[in-house]
Amino acid sequence: AVCLESDLQDGQMMEVEVRHHSVLLTRSEGKYSAIGNQCTHYGAPLSKGFISGNRVRCPWHGSCFNAHTGDLEEYPGIDCLPCHKVHIQNSKVYVSINKKEKRIKSMSAAIPGVTHTILLLGGGAASLICAETLRQENFGGRIIMVTREDLLPYDKTRLSKVMNVESDSILMRRMEFFHQYDIEVWLRKEALSVDTDKKTVTFDDGSVQSYDQILISTGCRAKGLDVPGMNLGNIKMLETPEDMLTEKNVKFYMNDNVTEVRGTNGKVKDIVLKSGKVIPADVLIVGIGCLHSCFLLKLVSCPTDHQFSVLILLLQYMRTNVPDVFCGGDLAIFPLAMAKNQMVNIGHWQMAQAQGRIVALNMLNKTTELNSVPFYWTVLVGKTIRYTGYGEGYTEIIIKGKFEDRKFLALYIKDDEVIAAAGLNFDPAVSAVAERLASGKVITKKEAQSDDLSWLQLS
Repeated sequence: AVCLESDLQDGQMMEVEVRHHSVLLTRSEGKYSAIGNQCTHYGAPLSKGFISGNRVRCPWHGSCFNAHTGDLEEYPGIDCLPCHKVHIQNSKVYVSINKKEKRIKSMSAAIPGVTHTILLLGGGAASLICAETLRQENFGGRIIMVTREDLLPYDKTRLSKVMNVESDSILMRRMEFFHQYDIEVWLRKEALSVDTDKKTVTFDDGSVQSYDQILISTGCRAKGLDVPGMNLGNIKMLETPEDMLTEKNVKFYMNDNVTEVRGTNGKVKDIVLKSGKVIPADVLIVGIGCLHSCFLLKLVSCPTDHQFSVLILLLQYMRTNVPDVFCGGDLAIFPLAMAKNQMVNIGHWQMAQAQGRIVALNMLNKTTELNSVPFYWTVLVGKTIRYTGYGEGYTEIIIKGKFEDRKFLALYIKDDEVIAAAGLNFDPAVSAVAERLASGKVITKKEAQSDDLSWLQLS
């Protein structure tokens, strides 16, 4: 037995070990369930996360799993958890290990004779999840994913957060996976234009591909400095696995700007700041944001107000105003449910994955709205700061914990409600806020100010 039947109450969970495997034991509505305890995203212990009803949310990055089935219900991540058998005998709880590893949700392949073609422009998070969701929903037509990059879809977040990562280790799926489920991936191929009347896309090699439905998720590219000297050698922008560099001895120059990059013999020598300071440099890495890649596409027959010049304004269900044209990822301006359907642009990994799933379901006429709550994270000097919600227009910040202890939770207030939260070493508080926002329940300013933090399920 792993525990007594009375050890857990409804809405509680705990980690147990079964044959050297970490198992998450939960109880809801009087029923015990057991799934793998390690999040399939980066391996976080879910027992340190947040439980609400039949859903468990990861403390690190907000991924959600069904406590009964182990299915992935909210991103980031791509795989589901193993589900183990539970039985109770003589008031003792027993768990039998079924599958020891993470698992791929059941998927179909192409069906001979089905000619319906879905074209996915871009090889990032939105396109991959869209393709997988289509096959999970038994779509039997042709799926083509097209990317200008040399690699299969990879975890781009790790480029800036984990140093010295080999490009092969960050692939999200291997080529065998795409072959098994009949998902075509065209590498080193770039879309130049889309004709939405003829339903064709023209590529840089002169080829033309027809489609029945299309997802445009071409993402963004690194933004360069608009200063003299940017044509010098040894200037890098962290954009692909080939761009990764090792970080050492970081010094911040706050409230300043670069005005010029000076060089000698064609290479960087130093950087001039607006304050007048001159910083010697052997290598300059530029990380100042992104430019959206939609400038590459010219919609031949799209209405004037939807030219792909900046970003793509979406209607409901991730649709554009052009029939059978969908958009997701960094390019999309979409209604954010938790922000009272305010139109927003959120260029982040988790949201792109969520949008890919919603696009796929709506392509199949399974009308589904996007209800995901944004969840971000960044790693600085070995510490991870987590953030959830949408904080635009906040008027007040309520702090739990202390900055000087490097352990705090910041709750962002607007109109007497919590609209976002950021935390450091305060798990699973940010995930708790994300789950409350996702459920549609308001977190009042009064509740945020209270010394009672039990609702955060702090460990």
